[in-house]
Amino acid sequence: MKQLLRLPFLLATLGLVASCVSHTKLISPCLTNPEGDYKDVVSIVSKAKCFSKDAFINEPITKEIQEIPVPEVQPVAAVYKFADYTGQRKSVDGYANFSTAMTQAPEVYLIRALKQSGFFRVVERGGIDHITRERQIIRSTREKFEDETKQLPLLFAGVIIEGGIVDYNTNLTSGGAGARYLGVGASKQYREDTVLVSIRVVSVSTGEILLENLTTRTILSVGLSSDVFRFHSNDTELVEFETGNAMNESKSIALQSAIEIGIVDIIKQGRERNFWQYANE
Repeated sequence: MKQLLRLPFLLATLGLVASCVSHTKLISPCLTNPEGDYKDVVSIVSKAKCFSKDAFINEPITKEIQEIPVPEVQPVAAVYKFADYTGQRKSVDGYANFSTAMTQAPEVYLIRALKQSGFFRVVERGGIDHITRERQIIRSTREKFEDETKQLPLLFAGVIIEGGIVDYNTNLTSGGAGARYLGVGASKQYREDTVLVSIRVVSVSTGEILLENLTTRTILSVGLSSDVFRFHSNDTELVEFETGNAMNESKSIALQSAIEIGIVDIIKQGRERNFWQYANE
């Protein structure tokens, strides 16, 4: 009778171990899934959208930014500064770490999102000194050789897109579950961080902030482990085997996703307020 009562618990424990082993292969460093239930590791893994390195380099994270209608006239936008204002450092136990938690070049993702949307004409402003210096070299060389070819004027922007990473929270929620029976055990743990991004569209002619939004994305960390131990030699010696796997979602992917969603929202806001029009409307 006791063995029958133990059977359901034993099966549950073995099932948890099996899920740890099977789901370990499915977890990847790209668990961006805003709609997922982060308190259920199994559902996180099953619903997670995973991206290969090629997809991360060559394609946007979100589908919405690829589905934006073509504008009637492309607004010319400039990006000067899009910085990390959180001041957060990487969390490391036992010693001080001076590495920042977030990338120090988030404007790269902003410019990339603007270009991938196909809605804006983006002009270079971060390296404007290099452009003007090169144009001076061209001008002086043409004057020396009496070349009267005129340089085209630099394209000026109608709006400036700025903002930055304004908040980064670690261990916002955390938890786990585990079970052990007859020397067989398994456990699952998760941790949830969040990143908050601010984007503003500023008019060059008036300095007025025309549009703004805040976008947040979740950064998920998941750990799975299982272990087995047995006594032998008249229960005087212990043999134990343990395995585990921990995967952390890339902060860069979460940041890129937040910026892309923010740009999509900015474009929709601008259309609703008649700052620009879609073609074929």
